[in-house]
Amino acid sequence: MRPWIVRLLIALSVVALAGCDHAVKHAAKAHLEGAEPRPVVGHVLRLQYTENHDTGFGLLRWLPVESRLPVILALQSLGSIALVVLLARRRRVDLVTAAFALLLAGALGNLADRALRGYVVDFIRVPHWPVFNLADVWITAGIGLFLLAHVAARRAPAEDPAARG
Repeated sequence: MRPWIVRLLIALSVVALAGCDHAVKHAAKAHLEGAEPRPVVGHVLRLQYTENHDTGFGLLRWLPVESRLPVILALQSLGSIALVVLLARRRRVDLVTAAFALLLAGALGNLADRALRGYVVDFIRVPHWPVFNLADVWITAGIGLFLLAHVAARRAPAEDPAARG
């Protein structure tokens, strides 16, 4: 397949995943805001609307509230740009490429939320974990694929320089 077609498909996949995240957050806000948590799988998985004005796990709670949004927007924008550059420089489609694409889709989903609303809509609740959203799932899956690619690369037999010819 031609490289530009592959890049186009990756870009469309990233946009589709970020768009799916945005659409589901819109539905969560419309149907869950102000409502009691809705069980999906007993006490294991519930839908519960929350607004996150911080980062994951409240990592920036030490910053004054009025400073958080500009700092988070700047960091997320820089991270997204870095992921676009990393994706653009990939010469083949592999686990690392898929990982970067998932990371970018998640970053763009949460970045769009912050830019449009000033906070991120979270709605998936599991026990003993902060409430999260689909963009967070994309980011987590991207990190998982990246780690899997790293482990696979370490286990692969070393290439014999003489075999290159």
